[in-house]
Amino acid sequence: MFFNTLTPKFYVALTGTSSLISGLILIFEWWYFKRYGTSFIEQVSINHLTPILNGNESNTSSLTNNDLSLPSSSSLMNGCNNGNVCNSAMGTSSLSNGIDSTAPVTGTNECKVWKNPCALFRGAEYQRLTQYNGKEPLTFHDMNLSAQEHQTFFSCELDEGKPEYDMMQRAWRERTPSVRIQLAREALEKNSECTPALILLAEEEATTIIEIERILKQALKCAENAYRKSQQLLEQGHNQDIVHKRNTNILIYVKRRLGMCARKLGKLREATKIFRDLVKEFPMMSVFNIHENLIEVLLALQNYPDVQGVLAKYDDISLPKSATICYTAALLKARAVAATFSPDVASKRGLTATEMSAVEAIHRAVEFNPHVPKYLLEMKSLILPPEHILKRGDSEAIAYAFFHLPHWRRVEGALNLLHCTWEGTFRMIPYPLEKGHLFHPYPTCTEAADRELLPTFHDVSVFPRKELPFFILFTAGLCSGTAILALLTHQYPEIAAYIAHFFLNWFNAPIQYLTDTIESILPSNLFQQLAKI
Repeated sequence: MFFNTLTPKFYVALTGTSSLISGLILIFEWWYFKRYGTSFIEQVSINHLTPILNGNESNTSSLTNNDLSLPSSSSLMNGCNNGNVCNSAMGTSSLSNGIDSTAPVTGTNECKVWKNPCALFRGAEYQRLTQYNGKEPLTFHDMNLSAQEHQTFFSCELDEGKPEYDMMQRAWRERTPSVRIQLAREALEKNSECTPALILLAEEEATTIIEIERILKQALKCAENAYRKSQQLLEQGHNQDIVHKRNTNILIYVKRRLGMCARKLGKLREATKIFRDLVKEFPMMSVFNIHENLIEVLLALQNYPDVQGVLAKYDDISLPKSATICYTAALLKARAVAATFSPDVASKRGLTATEMSAVEAIHRAVEFNPHVPKYLLEMKSLILPPEHILKRGDSEAIAYAFFHLPHWRRVEGALNLLHCTWEGTFRMIPYPLEKGHLFHPYPTCTEAADRELLPTFHDVSVFPRKELPFFILFTAGLCSGTAILALLTHQYPEIAAYIAHFFLNWFNAPIQYLTDTIESILPSNLFQQLAKI
């Protein structure tokens, strides 16, 4: 009787409300998945419902097991999320001491944020994009890491109390460029040889590379004078050693930026000499990754034998890898066969030993950083590289492709060989998060760190591509189905009511049959007899 009294308006309201609720759940699930990479319903069911259903005993055992596994999972997360500041690569603590803190490569170290060795100049390059289209190429997190590095990198504990260094400490912490520049000018008025102030003006106020080079040459004279003075006083105690290490770091920074100016101005041989001298004079400073600047300049000169010599020194199992190392090694091997390589011919006769070596080098590079090929093959648009990069992440891929794409284009057939072979890497490592082939399994923390380093207008490349959770698909189907039912019920109320009654009666038939069967078997006064007992 209840079902027979229901009107079509009830079914319209029912299906419409169901569609609205499932749509809201779908929107929330999609937002949560985009933000955190997992399903909210799935997380709630795993973390809260499963322990309740399993009972206290299994809950206790699962908690014990989780406690045992906490160190590894927390260390992994610290390497990428919480460790972004502490581990920001030039490793601020190690830089201030002038010590190379490179450790053996582990999964945690590969989630470490490093200073981009080829970072652009803010005033002359990054700001041009902002002036052109109003978009900010650098994130606050990226600039904050640079500020923290500069505070440690360009000063030491003995500088406390000096007005010019106090001003520079304030300048690095300021968010507004004009305030930073003003504080740097005031520091120069206090001390005309304040090298950190000259560096800030070159990085942020100068609008052309020529102007940057002029200011950096002035800074170089000040840095060399300070370096020589502190070197002569090294034997006077530990305090002078701290000052000397600070001056060493500043001198290396200024020289490298001068080398980058020479590279941008087309003075390739001058840039090569600067980078070679830095690598030779400060061999223990591999944490600066100056060899990557040297490799890029040598490739611009097409001096491939010298590039091979640099790779032989730095492509070592005990040193941290990078996209520059792996992809340059692949480029050199591809150069030997790319001009004559044909996929049709190779499929018929098989790969020669040289071609196999080139393909293996490409697979090795793609396994290290799978994001790079799409930028080299122009399947994904490039943006300006950030000031910090994450090894094996999208940020490193952007930084590499931004500077090395012309070198791949220059080698005839290299991009064609890459296009034909790079996807074969994923057949070798079908489960990249569980195992690796030549490297550690691909880190799970790269997406979160890259989103902090890259601007919001960039579509961050994610590897491996995450599949949509079941509950998103389920709620999407539920929302679509109920919305269609609501529309049909509103358009054809009588037919919808007839179908609804038919299905309700069909579902009700077995229940009614079961009820009648039970009543026929049991005595009619059963409940009265049970009440007497």
